[in-house]
Amino acid sequence: MRRIAMWSGPRNISTAMMRAFENRPDCAVVDEPFYAAYLVETGLEHPAREAIIASQPTDWRVVADDLVHGGRGDATVFYQKHMTQHLLPSMDLAFTDSLENCFLIREPRRILASYARIRPDFSLEEVGFPQQIALFRRVRERLGTVPPVIDSALTLRDPASVLRQLCERVGIAFSECMLAWPAGPRDSDGVWAPHWYAAVEASTGFAPPEPDAPPPPLPAQYEALCEEAEAIYAEMLPHALRP
Repeated sequence: MRRIAMWSGPRNISTAMMRAFENRPDCAVVDEPFYAAYLVETGLEHPAREAIIASQPTDWRVVADDLVHGGRGDATVFYQKHMTQHLLPSMDLAFTDSLENCFLIREPRRILASYARIRPDFSLEEVGFPQQIALFRRVRERLGTVPPVIDSALTLRDPASVLRQLCERVGIAFSECMLAWPAGPRDSDGVWAPHWYAAVEASTGFAPPEPDAPPPPLPAQYEALCEEAEAIYAEMLPHALRP
């Protein structure tokens, strides 16, 4: 089984990417499997907190063991949608050595402007930038080569081209069925889906490309965070698959 771990921050095309893989007949998916463990350890209040905690194992070790060793029926591809902010200091990342790790990135100012409308005060760790670059460097050092990096804006320009390259990199055949899917919810969606997935549930494919217009304004108090995030993005963007 090919175990593909896609590591993304919030406010990205991560759920659409999960839809693309789930539409493959050979693929099973899991949606943010460390979310419950993250909420328990951090104590953060998120929508549907108690339902999330009840829906998943709260011990990250149990989750990691399933990601590495667990089966998924007849599926030969196991796609794992991960949020990098769910990677906590207490976690041993050795389990990632058994996965095909890929990294989904987006221009930070757009992420932070979007996130700031939801939470008035947050750290860079809460949107996963430091965790993403730390894991990226770990994987690159272990492999001796750069793992797949997927930029959301570049992907939306030509999803077929980028997905074809991604499939080649992770050792599976590309399928045209990854480009379109039926609208509606999925049984595999996390219990938090009603709070966040309305746009994806209405979709039947990837959204149009982002406009070339500048990103929305960012409140001044987030400029220092944005500068840090942009340095991380600048390190990863040159490696992104290009249409």
